[in-house]
Amino acid sequence: MTQEQLRKFKKIFNSQKESLIFNDRIVREDFSVNLDDRYDEVDQASTDVEQSMRMRLRNRETLYIKKLEEALMRIEEGTFGLCEECDEDIELRRLEARPTATLCVSCKEEQERKEILTAAGRLSKSMGEGFSRKYA
Repeated sequence: MTQEQLRKFKKIFNSQKESLIFNDRIVREDFSVNLDDRYDEVDQASTDVEQSMRMRLRNRETLYIKKLEEALMRIEEGTFGLCEECDEDIELRRLEARPTATLCVSCKEEQERKEILTAAGRLSKSMGEGFSRKYA
């Protein structure tokens, strides 16, 4: 991968990270519950659903920030664009479609095939791979 391509990805990652951190501040400010919103049971239920959705969004954004930081670290280490499984180059088209990808297409397909055939494939991915394994 060329230095120009690495700079491009680094710029993308930093921009996305900055945007997510800004959104996190807004979500935190919106997280407070106004007592007027809990006037009756219907309002309380609506507020609870809204808070739950905000929490899910925040959790996803937190995990994505972690992926962005890991990708930036791989750029610094010189391993960005290399498959973690087979150490082959990840195609530029794949990285452009999914910049935080850590597996080449064939290794990712193999991983997905294994997930389908095992109980691990039925675990929730929303909390991250490490969390799912720890509490499975």
